[in-house]
Amino acid sequence: MATHREISIWFFIGVALFVNGVLIFGAGIYELIRPPEVRVVLYQLHANVWWGAILSIFGALYCVKFRPRPEADKMVDEENSVKDARITMK
Repeated sequence: MATHREISIWFFIGVALFVNGVLIFGAGIYELIRPPEVRVVLYQLHANVWWGAILSIFGALYCVKFRPRPEADKMVDEENSVKDARITMK
């Protein structure tokens, strides 16, 4: 019997962020190794390296947090969050 599984849209957003971050980071590293002949004004800041790293980190975090999991794991997480909510309300 087939079961219907839903995957959060945030997981796919995380994948997109991660892939774009890796590509931008790679382009930045390539520019460090082979600097362009005509440089932009703030070339020394290496914004594409920093931005690519930030996107990759956020994408990886989203992929881990919203990864598809078996239903049993989700139920345990929901029970723990309900218990935490009860503790904080007391």
